[in-house]
Amino acid sequence: MYKRILFPIDLEHTKEAEKSLKIAIDEARRSNALISVMTVATGFGMPIVASFFDQDTFSKALREVALHLKKYISDNIPSDIETSAVVVEGNPAELILKQADKDKVDLIVISSHNSEIENLLLGSCAAKVVRHSKCSVMVVK
Repeated sequence: MYKRILFPIDLEHTKEAEKSLKIAIDEARRSNALISVMTVATGFGMPIVASFFDQDTFSKALREVALHLKKYISDNIPSDIETSAVVVEGNPAELILKQADKDKVDLIVISSHNSEIENLLLGSCAAKVVRHSKCSVMVVK
């Protein structure tokens, strides 16, 4: 049913994503789909933050995030499932939607771990993805 699944993960909240990862793996196996595991490095794109770091530091930080993501993939996704790793920097919801369009994703499996108060005040990343996605989105709590 699905050919490409996007699994966005906040590497600081991997424990909360365990249930959603299991679902993404099950769906990938059922459909023989590829899972693109994506993480978003936030902060550097903000002008005030970026002004404190040179380009070399920024590049090293992104390489470090990419290594961490690849380790997460090798530790948590069985080798019989085709995967790709995507590291981007900026606004998570916007970049998840952009990546889904770019890769022609059929399904986004995303965890929701914000409190109700945070959602009320800021709106959750998962809620924004659901509202604006062109493909199916499965939100897992």
